[in-house]
Amino acid sequence: MRSAPEFGMLPGLEGRLPLCEPLDREQVRRIDEASMGILEDVGVVFRDPVALRDWKQAGASVKGEHVHLDREHVRELVKTIPSTLTYHARDPNKNVDIGGRKTIFVPMTGAPYLRDLNDERRLPTIGDLSMFHKLAHMSPALHSSAHHIVEPMDIAVSHRHLHITYSSMKHSDKTFMGMTTSPKNAEDVIDMCAILFGGDFIDKHPAVTGNCNGNSPLVWDEIMLGAMRAFCRHNQPVLCSPFVLGGANTPASLIPTVAQLNAEALSALAYTQVVRKGCPAIYGHYLATVSMQSGAPMAGTPEISTMNFIIGQLARFYDVPWRTSGGLGGAKILDAQAGYESAATLYATIHAGANYIWHAAGWNEAGMHCSTAKFIVDAEQCEMAYRMAEGPRWDDFEEALDAVRDIGPGGHYLGHRHTLENFQRAFFMPKLFDNNSIQQWEAEGSTDITARALERARKLLDDYQEPAIDPAKDEELRDYMSRRMREIPEEDALNQEH
Repeated sequence: MRSAPEFGMLPGLEGRLPLCEPLDREQVRRIDEASMGILEDVGVVFRDPVALRDWKQAGASVKGEHVHLDREHVRELVKTIPSTLTYHARDPNKNVDIGGRKTIFVPMTGAPYLRDLNDERRLPTIGDLSMFHKLAHMSPALHSSAHHIVEPMDIAVSHRHLHITYSSMKHSDKTFMGMTTSPKNAEDVIDMCAILFGGDFIDKHPAVTGNCNGNSPLVWDEIMLGAMRAFCRHNQPVLCSPFVLGGANTPASLIPTVAQLNAEALSALAYTQVVRKGCPAIYGHYLATVSMQSGAPMAGTPEISTMNFIIGQLARFYDVPWRTSGGLGGAKILDAQAGYESAATLYATIHAGANYIWHAAGWNEAGMHCSTAKFIVDAEQCEMAYRMAEGPRWDDFEEALDAVRDIGPGGHYLGHRHTLENFQRAFFMPKLFDNNSIQQWEAEGSTDITARALERARKLLDDYQEPAIDPAKDEELRDYMSRRMREIPEEDALNQEH
C-alpha cells in the first residue's frame, strides 16, 4: 500500500500588512448614520411570519411585512455577536480562526456548469463535485471544502443537499459549508454535523457555515430566514449576505450603495441575535457592479475594490467578522481577462482585511461555471496572497547581512550557506507559471497555463488518498441519508419550515 502524499494545509492567515482604509472615522460614522436612517425610516421587508413574530416580540415596529428598526436596538443586538470565532474541522489540526486580522480562503460554490479535466464546458455530476472537494482538500491555502462547488445535476434537487454535505465531509477533513436552500435542508445539514461531531459539540463549537442571501433592495425572504434560524439555533455561523448588483438593485453611486448594503446586512445580523443571543454571525455580501450597456454583472472593477475597502472599515466599526468574494471573473475561459479580474478582486480583499474570502478558487463566467484549470491556478494565487499578507520576515536579517559581508562586490549568493538554507522560503516559486526561456518552453511542448493546470489537477487526483473517517460515523451518515431520501419525495424541491 503506497503512503499518502503530504498535502499540509497552511494555518489560517494572520494578516500583517497595513489595511487600505479610504474613509476617515467621521465618514464611516456618516455611512453608519445613513444606514440606520434607512432601517428606521424606510424599513426592511421580512417576508416570513416567524421572523415578523420574532421582531414584534423583540420590540420592533412591524407594519405588515415592513420592519422598522430602532438604531440603538440594532446597535445593542450587533454588539452581542462574537468578534472572532474558531471553525472546528474533522481534523482538529485544521481548525481555523476568523475575525480581527485572521482570514481563511474558501472555494467557489453554486456553479451550474463546469469546465472539466479536458477543459470542456458541461453539466456537472456528483463525481465532479467530489473531484473539487478532493482538490480543495489538497490545496494548502484553501481552508474549507465549501459545499456545492458545482451543482450535481445527476442527483434529484430535493436530495442534493444530503449528497453535497456528505461529499464535503467525506473527501476532506477541513471545515465546510452547509446548504441553506430551505429551512428543512438546513436542519438536515445540522443533523449530519451532529452525527459527525456530536450534538453537544456543535451546540458550543462552530463547525459549518451557512449562507443567507438577501434580496436587494431591503428584502429578506422566508426560505433564507428559516435556514438562518436553523443555523443560529444550533450556534452555527451564517453569512448575512445582501446580493448586490451595483446600479441595478442599489443606487448608481458608490457610497449610497454601501449605505444600503450596510443596512441590509445589519438587519440580518441583528436578527441572528433575536434568534439566539451570542451566536456567531458574519457580515456578508455578494458584490458586483452592473454593466449599463448589457445589464450583466461585472467583476474586477475599481468600484468593487473600493467598496470592499469601505465594507472592511464598517465591519471593524461594528467589531464583527466579515465575508467577501475573492476570485470573481466574468471571462468564459481561463484567459487574461479571467486572470486580471480575479487578481484585482483577490488582492483588494486582502488589503481590505476580509476574514472569510469565499469564491476564492474556480469562479468564472460570472459564476456560471467552475473551471478545473482556474481552480488550480486560483488555489496557488491564494498561496501567493497568503505569503504577501504575512508581511516581511525579519528572523534572518542579521544572517543575511553577514552574507553581504561574505560575498562583497561583484560576487553571487547562489552557493552561500544562507541561500542554501533559505531559498525555498525566501521567494515564492509558482508551480503553474512558466518562467523558462522561450526555447525551453517550446522544447517542452509550448503548453499554456490551462494545460499546465489541468496536468497538475490530474496529478493531484492520482495522488489523492481519502482522509480516514470513523467507520461508525460514516455508516450513520449513510443511514441518515438513506432515511431522509425515503422521506423526501424527489419532486419536493423546497421543504418549508413548519
